[in-house]
This record gives sequence, C-alpha cells and structure tokens, in this order.
Amino acid sequence: MSTTESDAVCCPPFDPATWDGKTVEWKDKRFIKDRVFTFFYMPMNFGKVITRLMGKVTGAGATVPENLCLSDHTSKWNMDLYLATDREIPGAETVMLSGTFLAKVYEGPYQDTGKWCKDYEAYAKGKALQIKKWYMWYTTCPKCAKKYGKNYVAIVAQVETGGAA
Repeated sequence: MSTTESDAVCCPPFDPATWDGKTVEWKDKRFIKDRVFTFFYMPMNFGKVITRLMGKVTGAGATVPENLCLSDHTSKWNMDLYLATDREIPGAETVMLSGTFLAKVYEGPYQDTGKWCKDYEAYAKGKALQIKKWYMWYTTCPKCAKKYGKNYVAIVAQVETGGAA
C-alpha cells in the first residue's frame, strides 16, 4: 500500500493519559538545545530547527525518548527548544534537567494557550506547588494534529512545594 503525502504522518500518536496530571522526577535528564525565531510568540522556523536537531540525533544513532521536545518561550522573538535524547550528541549543545516536573495535557487550538496557562497555574496551586520554570510540549506538528484530529499540548513545569492549597 502506498502512502500519499496527505496520508503521511511524521509524528507518532500521543497518548495524553501517559502524561496528564503526572509528576516526574528527573535527575540529569539529557536534552539538546536549539533556538527558534518567533514573531510575537509565533514560531517562524520551528520545522527547520526540529529537522536540524533530528538530523543530529539520527546521525549519532540516538533516539528521542517519548518524542519529548520542550519549548521555552523566552520572549516575543525567541523560543528555546529542548529535545530529549538517550545519549550525548556530537556538535549539539547539551542541557541536563533535574527536579520535579508536573505535566498537564490540553487539547485544542494554540490560541487557547492563555487559558491553558491560567488553568495550569490554578492546578499547580491546588497541589500546593510553585512553578519554577514553564515549558510547553507541542506533541505533534500541525499536519499530524490535523491527521489525528487532536492537537495535544502539554505544559510541563519544574515545580517545588510551597504553593497555597
């Protein structure tokens, strides 16, 4: 059976149950980092950057555990990407993340991000957790989200105890 371009998917399906409401402990979880240009927070070269990162990963014979790629929107003009890897990647900037991370999965259009963030803040506070550092995980590209009929986005934040319940 041949696959047409309209049938092709490049992102594996995402199961929200594996992350939604989960707390994970990472100790030196390995990521490689790159930067995306954004225009008022809208990524302009995300595809090019992720392709570059994936080329480095596959070139090193490595994998991306859970297809995990965290985005850190540092300004209206920049977003840092952190792609999880299972080993050292030559020629890539390596970042190790450690701590307690709380995940919550949302579904819908990207324009709902503001609502999701407000909900996430209340969710963390309800668990008596303070958010130290936010990351967004866009679990599939727009084409695959359309193909699957779901656009899952997870907020994964480093947290610590201390929020009011």
